[in-house]
Amino acid sequence: MNGAFEVSAAALRAEQAALEILANNIANANTPTFKRSDARFAEVLAAQVQSDGRTESASGPANRHGSGIRIVPRDLLFLQGDLRSTGSPLDLAVNGIGFVEIMGPAGQNLLWRGGSLRINDDGLLATSDGMPLRAGITVPLDAEELAIDQAGIVKARTSTGEAVEIGQISLVRTESDDQLERLDSGLLRVKEGARLVEAMPGEDGVGTIVQGSLEESNVELTQEMVQLLVIQRSFAATAQVIQTADQLAAIANNLKQ
Repeated sequence: MNGAFEVSAAALRAEQAALEILANNIANANTPTFKRSDARFAEVLAAQVQSDGRTESASGPANRHGSGIRIVPRDLLFLQGDLRSTGSPLDLAVNGIGFVEIMGPAGQNLLWRGGSLRINDDGLLATSDGMPLRAGITVPLDAEELAIDQAGIVKARTSTGEAVEIGQISLVRTESDDQLERLDSGLLRVKEGARLVEAMPGEDGVGTIVQGSLEESNVELTQEMVQLLVIQRSFAATAQVIQTADQLAAIANNLKQ
């Protein structure tokens, strides 16, 4: 009987975690550049207590059904989001694979899928949060217009009407999406030991730069709501198992009396 409680408790914990992942996806459906997460369930292998007190996973025929489930979150599913034209020259999007490198508050290397740009007080091109691009692009004081082409080349049109090239935005990619960790404000951090590959936009498998556009979230609300209903039904069914096991335990206790 205790096994029913243990298996059901493991299932409830996994289903609760899945509900939290889905709720976070739905809450960020309108957040630019947001990448949805997925929740997978994996079987928990049954355990056997050895003669020396050690607990090991059992692989025999009698234990093939396992002893419950656990959640296996797949973070950062990098499917391309739709590009929405804004017409603002300071809006930037990446169409395809790749990230823009920026400098964090403590100088750490962070990754960015694009968004709104601004010019800091020191003239550096930066994100809307004031974090400068790793490329270190300085905008002239007399610049009246900025143009960024698909290859990431940034040009400033001065008051004299001259277009001056002031830098280039390159892109980087990782060998695997699992090497990235999500931070706040649409930023990403590379996990320790991961290697970044730098390339010019449009080359070596990376995407291109799109000025005047923002990348939408890749969350599909219909799909998320269907998954939410399925998990809720599963949660209710698991709770019913616990209730039934409790009733059977009460009957067994009454028989002893």
